[in-house]
This record gives sequence, C-alpha cells and structure tokens, in this order.
Amino acid sequence: MPVYSISHVENVRVCVVMVGLPARGKSLISQKIVRYLSWLSIKSKCFNVGNYRRQIATMPIEVDAKFFDPNNEEGLKYRQQAIDLAIDDMMRWFSDEQGVVGILDATNSTRARRETILKLCRENYIEPMFLESFCDDQDLVLQNILDVKTTSPDYVSKPQDYAMKDFLQRIEYYNQIYEPMDAVTDSELTFIKLVNVNSQIILNRIESYLESRIVYYVMNLHIKPRCIWLSRHGESEFNVTGQIGGDSNLSTRGWRYAKKLPELVLKSLGPDAQHTNLTVWTSTLKRTQQTASFLPYKKKLQWKALDELDAGECDGMTYEEIEQKFPEDFKARDDDKYEYRYRGGESYRDIVIRLEPIIMELERQENILIITHQAVLRCLYAYFMNVPQHESPWMSIPLHTLIKLEPRAYSTLVSRIKADIPAVSTYKEKGTSQLGESVEGMSSKSRDLISASAES
Repeated sequence: MPVYSISHVENVRVCVVMVGLPARGKSLISQKIVRYLSWLSIKSKCFNVGNYRRQIATMPIEVDAKFFDPNNEEGLKYRQQAIDLAIDDMMRWFSDEQGVVGILDATNSTRARRETILKLCRENYIEPMFLESFCDDQDLVLQNILDVKTTSPDYVSKPQDYAMKDFLQRIEYYNQIYEPMDAVTDSELTFIKLVNVNSQIILNRIESYLESRIVYYVMNLHIKPRCIWLSRHGESEFNVTGQIGGDSNLSTRGWRYAKKLPELVLKSLGPDAQHTNLTVWTSTLKRTQQTASFLPYKKKLQWKALDELDAGECDGMTYEEIEQKFPEDFKARDDDKYEYRYRGGESYRDIVIRLEPIIMELERQENILIITHQAVLRCLYAYFMNVPQHESPWMSIPLHTLIKLEPRAYSTLVSRIKADIPAVSTYKEKGTSQLGESVEGMSSKSRDLISASAES
C-alpha cells in the first residue's frame, strides 16, 4: 500500500503545468516534486520540454538566444513541435502506464498555451494544476543562471560569460510575451504562485488530496544553492560483533573517525569553509552523538526520526542468529526488503513515513550535516537521487565515508570523501547471513550508485 493512499479518490490524476520565465527554478522544483511523490509511492514523472527541443533541434541549427525570439519562425516551429511531443508522451504515460502525477516542465508563458493544455487535460479527465515560479529578485536570477550554466546541456563547454549574456537575452525574449498568472484573471484555475521562491505564496482553488500534498511540499521548498552532507556514525561495538540495532558505543576505530570527521567536513566545504553555517543533525542514539562530538559547529539537533530501523525481536542479534531462529522471516526479508517488517519492529517503508518531517525540514534549510544510520541513510539518499524503492534497501553505504549532495536543476551532484580509517562491512548480500560485499556481486544498479559517484 502507498504511504498516502489515494484509493479513496477514483481515477485521480493530476498534471502539474509549470509556468514562468527561464532561470526561475522550474526544473529544480519539477524534479523535487517527482522525487518526493515517487518516494511516497505515488507514480510521478517529469516531461521537460527543453529535452524534447534538444532532441529535435540538432546541428546545424544554432540554438542560442535568437532561437527563442518570438519572431523567429524556425525557432517557433521547433519549440511547438517539442511541446507537442512532450504532451503526447505525457498523455500516453497517463493512459498506458497508469501515471498519477505528470509534470509538464516548460515556460508555458502565455495564456493561450495554458488554455490549450487546460482543455486537453479536462478532455482526458486529468486535473490541471498550474505552478508558477515568479521571480524579480535579480540576484537570485543571476545565481540560477550560473547553476544552469553548470548543469544545462545547452551550455556544455561554453564560457561562463557567453552563457550569462546569452541566457539573459533568452529571458528578455520570453519576457516580451510572458503573461503572469493572477487571482483575478485566472480565478477559475487551480494554481500555486511562488513569488521570489517562497517570500509570498498564492494558492487558488486547491481542492483534491493530491493537490494539497503538492502544495504542502512546495511551500517548504527553496531554490537557493545549498549542500547536504550525509555520514553514518563511526564504527560501533555492535558493528564489530555483527549485531544489528542496539545503542552501543563507538569502537576504537569509530572514535578515530569521529575525531577525523571535522577535517573531512572542512575539506568538503573547500574555500567557503569559514563562511558556511552548518547545522548538525543526529539521531538520539549514542553512536551518532559520539560521532558528532568533535565537530565545532554550535547548532546540533537530535531527531528521534533519524534513529536506526527498529529490528524488534531481532534487536541485538546477528544475521546468523536471525536465520537460525526465524528462518521464514529471514527469507521474507530477502524477498522484499523494502516492505518486510521485523517482528515488533519496522520496515523500510515505516522509515520513509517517519522521515517525511525530516525531508520537509531539510527542504527549508540550507546547509545540513546528518549523522545517522545505514537504513535511514539509504532512505534519505533514495529521496535525493530518485532511487526506486525496491532498490534502496540494497544500496551500499559504507562506514567512515562523508557523502556530499548538491541539488541542482537537472541532477543532484554527488561526491564523497573516505576517511583513511578501516571499518568492518555491515552490508549483507541477498541470500546469505554473512556480512561483506563480493566484488563479483556488484552488478546491481542500486548498489553501484554511491560507489560510482565522483570522489574528491
């Protein structure tokens, strides 16, 4: 069952239609909504019109700012073709794959375009919901342009000065025809309008359950550049003995990692280290608090929601003991690790439910370092990287490694720093009670995610 059941709303489907000028964070917001809803078991997909345009407007066509001139007939032809292809794919996805929330990521800057999409959605019994990101904060716009220059396929290998000048001109062309949404002219539409990220939020005709979930999430977003650091606690005494759960202290090597962690964080922060305000979050368990004890940052918060997965009756046992005492449970967990709930304990799905307030607070904050546990980090990492739920419990997240996530418009950048401090492996392969990863068994995409990330 989904975390938030939608079975009470028959055939509910929503199309989120993004609205706004370029460099207003629309793609970032779109990707975040997809990640959030997918994380909650609601089938969602983003259809980025820019990607369709890049597929059809290839060399020798020059796609610079002039391509977006409203008087450029060739550019208009390709752009119309791109939006048509995106809409066709989205409608097929709704019908053939039983999609629930589709996001049409484009400028959709004129009322005529929005009216066409509105009509099509209603003809197909899909609820249209417009989401406009309106921004006249030039500092924020310039920062977003720099982000686009870093991640957008339109400016790969292009000099920064060129990208900035070209993108500003592109915005100017769009501004010539842009018709913002307002509560008077668009009073009959369902829409969210974010003004300068979230300094003001205008809501109009939010009626369905799904729409309210999206509103709740979007109201907690900001699109300012920031980083999130993730780390497991240092090696614990239970890690050394192969026991799961518990509230044990760090091992000798775990204490070495705790002392090393401030240096790793400074290295990851780079030249901005002296100017970055970092908040540290831990679970309520001793091993995470001990790992954070040498960090110099004043603001440290403990979250019960960050505690390790509750193993219930198996708490404090080794996997060998669990296999011997509860063989049926041991196999059931291997068969469906995401849904399996320990006797008197939790499942990975249960962790996702209790982590939602953490996700909401994370989206509101800027720079956070989270020190927590293996199962919890798998769920958090799956959220940021849009990892399918059934794969997330099998991801490899080793001890004594600092992971840095940088959410961007088109992707989340990942880097990691390994401490030169040995630690046991707590990874359990499917079908065995032994701990440790086999090199030949690293074919699973989900388990390769972190090991394939860029290292610094």
